[in-house]
Formats: sequence, structure tokens, C-alpha cells
Amino acid sequence: MLQTMTFQGLPGQQRVPGALDFPGSTLKFRSASEAESEASMSEASSEDPVPLPEAEVAQDEEEASKKKKKPKGLAGMFSIFTKGKKKKGQSGAAEHEGKPEAKPGLGGPLPTVEELKADLELGRLEAAGPLMRLERELQEAAAAGGLSEEELVRRQSKVEALYVLLRDQVLGPLRRPLEAAPERLRQVLDVLAEQEREDRRVAAAGPQPSALAATRPRHWLQLWQRTVAQEVEERMGRPAAPAEGLSEAERTFLSMGRTMKEDLEAVVQRLKPLFPAEFGVVAVYAESYHAQFAAQLAAVAQFELCQRDTYMLLLWVQNLYPNDIINSASLAGELQGINLGSLLPPKQVRLLEATFLYNEVASVKELMARALDLESQRWAQDVAPERLNGHCHSELAIDIIQIISQGQVKAESITPDLGKQIQHMLLAELAAFLRSYQRAFEDFLERCKQLRHYRANVMANINNCLSFRISLEKWQAPEGPLGPLNELKSHGFDTLLQGLFWDLKPLFKRFTQTRWAASAQTLEEIVSTVETRLPEFSELRQCFQEELMELVHLHLVKEYIVRLCKRRVVLKTAEQQQQLARQVLANAEVIQHFCTQIGSPATWLHHALPTLAEIIRLQDPSAIKIEVATYATWYPDFSKGHLSAILAIKGNLSSSEVKSIRSILDVHTGAPEAAKALFSLIKVG
Repeated sequence: MLQTMTFQGLPGQQRVPGALDFPGSTLKFRSASEAESEASMSEASSEDPVPLPEAEVAQDEEEASKKKKKPKGLAGMFSIFTKGKKKKGQSGAAEHEGKPEAKPGLGGPLPTVEELKADLELGRLEAAGPLMRLERELQEAAAAGGLSEEELVRRQSKVEALYVLLRDQVLGPLRRPLEAAPERLRQVLDVLAEQEREDRRVAAAGPQPSALAATRPRHWLQLWQRTVAQEVEERMGRPAAPAEGLSEAERTFLSMGRTMKEDLEAVVQRLKPLFPAEFGVVAVYAESYHAQFAAQLAAVAQFELCQRDTYMLLLWVQNLYPNDIINSASLAGELQGINLGSLLPPKQVRLLEATFLYNEVASVKELMARALDLESQRWAQDVAPERLNGHCHSELAIDIIQIISQGQVKAESITPDLGKQIQHMLLAELAAFLRSYQRAFEDFLERCKQLRHYRANVMANINNCLSFRISLEKWQAPEGPLGPLNELKSHGFDTLLQGLFWDLKPLFKRFTQTRWAASAQTLEEIVSTVETRLPEFSELRQCFQEELMELVHLHLVKEYIVRLCKRRVVLKTAEQQQQLARQVLANAEVIQHFCTQIGSPATWLHHALPTLAEIIRLQDPSAIKIEVATYATWYPDFSKGHLSAILAIKGNLSSSEVKSIRSILDVHTGAPEAAKALFSLIKVG
């Protein structure tokens, strides 16, 4: 997943060195030019009165001629200041600069308009106070009614021309606040704060009848906010640096995210201490960056996105933006009270999430089908499986688990809730895949028996079941997907054991053919045959070797019981029955010892033959009943037919005694439903 604003790329990708390097210092705004300065003044011209009208009626033709040639606009406004100035040869601006700098405030005599203009042109913000006094005196004069309307307009035009100069001196440094000296920035902010207070004072006083044009409120704070928005728009709209392996949308998101985080950190660290709290400088910048980020994401979301860009868009909206930017360690405390909201509307987010889920599940399904197809081709082409730690190994299970896991991780990287949603969908697809896998494997078992690497591939696929089973348990999957795996494993075991069981069949027949006379020798041959074939199964994983040995153990016990039930002689004396019981018990010990030695974990089979031997040995019907009842609790599938076949050996029992003993199986034993099958595998009668 993308780390906290280091932007290392998508999960599984390597970060491209230098791809996201940010040129220049954080929040380094464009340099001011003379053209920008003029544009800034004309931008606010709606607050200024129209160009200065002609003043008093001219006294002679020369003065009237000068008025006709008066320049328009700001140049026209500033030409007013030439009235009353000394003519050529008299001291001008240079002489003014050579004098000690005046520090006019709200008290004392007011400087002249020409002096204020000169101060403002030199960037002396101390002129803001006298200018405000001049503005107020003009309002008072208008209210007193001692001046003509033409004179009032002429004086107001001079004041407004000075305010244009002041506005430029104030807003200019605020376009690039980090480049301004801190002391200069404080002066600018003081003037801006004072102008805001004056706006509020005038607004609170209400409209006053006057011949003057209304110039308050001036809204310089709003002009600054718009300036911030424009600068943020430019910075967020810069082309992203090229980065190998990333799409255009990915590069854009990464660039915007990095710019926003680094710039807001600079605002918090360097601007917030200088700005008045009521200006909310952090909120102004944060809201501007949020608006730009949201606008660009909304524009991207309008297009038909590829699967990868849909994921990236959701990742930013639901995870990276809220967690790695808004709630980052450096910004969380500052942005906590600012309700920035989501980058996209909830309805659009839900639509994108539905699209992501559909695309991701379809992709997972396609990738799994492709992996199975390639694996099936290797089986059919008789390609030997790999060996890993001495076991037959297939990459199929690893590939499928990675495909599922990657889909899960991608969804969780967006939101945990989306991860839960996709988990159910992916597990359903995995269950369908396992059914397809089982069918493909069974087809291989049927069609490819003559291939050289047939048995090795069978073992490799059985070994796959362990990886699948572990992952399903980890994902807390329902039991459903385990069904196809158990079937696959069972059929694989049957295939591997088929040859061994075929070889054992004639040996077990000897038990009935020789009337048990040579049972020890026969059993020795059976054990020897099994032992000889054991190396054939060594390339199974250990847990499956144990399961296979349990099947061998089950087969030996089952076949022994089959031959015992098919005994054709009846033993009428207790001595004969006890002799047979001793043979059965001895054989049971041999089977149990051998199977334990080869790794069979089937302790549940340990009572199967010894208890039958005890039933054959006992003579008291009541004692036999107790043994039968106990036996039925261990092996719930032990039926009356099986009991009758064993009791048939005991020729000294009456039919009523046999019936009474059989009736004990009518009583429900309460055996567990998960009991393993033994006698259900044995047909009698």
C-alpha cells in the first residue's frame, strides 16, 4: 500500500526514483511583474469610482486645454496629484526622499495627497493610517454639506486612487507570502486587518445619505482569498513529472497529493504564526486545495476509467486523502475543525466501488481459469512436476492463493468494509474454481493413466490440497469449498493405492481358503507386500503420507473382518472358539504394530479386531451383549448383519440367544455423527 505520503506507487510496484521529486521550495509562488501589478488593480476596479470627471470650470483656455488632454484610467487619477506641485526646478520626489521619513498615524496633521502617493509608491505602509483618516474626513465633510458635489467627487477620486496603490502594496506580498520578509508580512497583515475592521464599522453604521459613491466594504480579505484560490489552482494544475510504470491518472493523483500536503505543512509552520487568527489562513488554504483536488478528481471520474485507474481513484478518495493527508501527524490537529468532506459525492463513490468489485472479481475469475488451463496442459503433456523438499510440487495452489489474496488486499487498501464485501465474492469464486479443478483432475485420472509422470502429478495435486486448506482456514471460509478438495484428494489416494490393494487381494483370500491354519504366515506376506510398496508414496507431503497410511490401515482391518465374516466353518466348542480368538487377537496386534510403525494415526481402529476376538471367546450371552453394546458405540455402522456373521462362528449359541444378543443393537448408542466408516464398507449376506 502507498506509505504515508511517500507515494511509492501501487502495491507490488517499485517506487520510481525521482518520479515525484518536487521542484523548488514549497509554496513558492510566481514572481510579481509590473503587468501583474496593474492586473491586480484593474481586477478590483469595480470597487473604485469611474475615472475622474472634469473638475472646476477652467478660468482660461490654457487650463481648459490641459483638461482635454488629461489621460484616462489610473493614469488619469494620478494626474490629479500634479495639481499644486512645484513646477520645473522645484524639489520633487528625490527631495522628498532625502527628508527624514515621516511617521504619520491617526493623530497629528495629515500629510498631503502628494506625500501619501509618494509614500505608497515607495511601499511605506505607514501611509495606510493617514489615508484612512483622509477617507473619514471626506465622509464627515460630505455629511456636513459644506462642499459642492463636484468637489466631493474630485477629492474622493484622489482617495480612491491612493487606495488602489495601497491595495497593490498589500495584496502583492500576499500572492507569495513565503517569499516576503516576516516583518513586511506582519505590516501587510496589520493593514489588511485594519481595513476589515473599517469595513465592519461602516457596515454596522448602515447606509448614510451622501453625495459620495459607496466604497465600503472593500472586501480585501475576499480578494486575498481569491488570490489564494488562483495560486492553488495553478500549483495543483501543474503537469506531473514522468514516472515509468504509472498511468497518467496515477501520476496526477500523486503529484496533487504531494503538493497539497507539503504546501499545507508550510502554511501551518510558517504562515499561521504570522497571520491574525480571524483570517483562518490554514482553513483558507486547506479549503482551496480541497476544492482543486475534488474538482480534478471529479473531472477524471467523468471518463470511462480502466480497472487500474478506478482502483487508484477509490484509493485516493477513501484512504490516502483522508488518512495520509487530512489526518496525517503533521496536519490532523490543524484540519480537525475544518469540514473538508469527501473528494467525491457518496453516490458516486458507491458507484465506483460497485464497478471496482465487478472488475476485480471478473479479473480474479479469469486469472484462476487461465492458471488451471495452463496446469491441465502440463499434465496432458506429461511434464514432470517440480520437486520441493523431496515432495512433488505444483505452483497451481500458490498461484490461485496469490490471485485471491491480491484481490483481497486491493479492496482492503481502499476500506476495510470493501475488503469484507469482496471476501465473500472471492470465496464464492474460489469454491467454483475448486469444483472446476476437481473435474479437470478427474478427467486427467481417467485419460492419462499411461503417462510416465502420471503418479507424480497425482501426488503433486494431492499436495496442493494442503495449501488450499490452510488458506481457507485463514480466511474463515465456510465448509463448502473443502468438499471438492476432499473429493480430489480421495480420488488421488484411490489411484495411488489401487495397485497395492490389487496385490493384497489374493493374499487375503487365503484366510478362508486355508481355514485360518496359516493365518500368521499369510499376514506376514501381507505386511511384507505393503512395506515393499511404501517408497512409492514418499513424495507426498508428510500429512498426506499419514492419511494414506491410515487408508492402508483401514484396508487391512476391513479385509481381515471381511474374511472373518465369510468363514465357512462353525466352531461348536468353547475351546475352538478360544483358539480362533487367540489367532485373531495375535493378528490384530501384528496389524496394529505395523501400521503404527509406518505412520498411521488411526487409533480409532485399534478396538476393531480385539473386540471381535473377545466376542468370539466369550460364552456367556450377557457378557457378549455388553461387548456388543460397547462395540456399537465405537463403530456405529456395526449392523445386525455384521453381528450375525460373527455369531455364526459360535455354533453353541441357540437361536433365542442369538436373537437376544442381536436385539442389543436396537438400542440407540448415541454415537457421534462424525464417526468414521468401517463396517459400512463391508458387505455381508
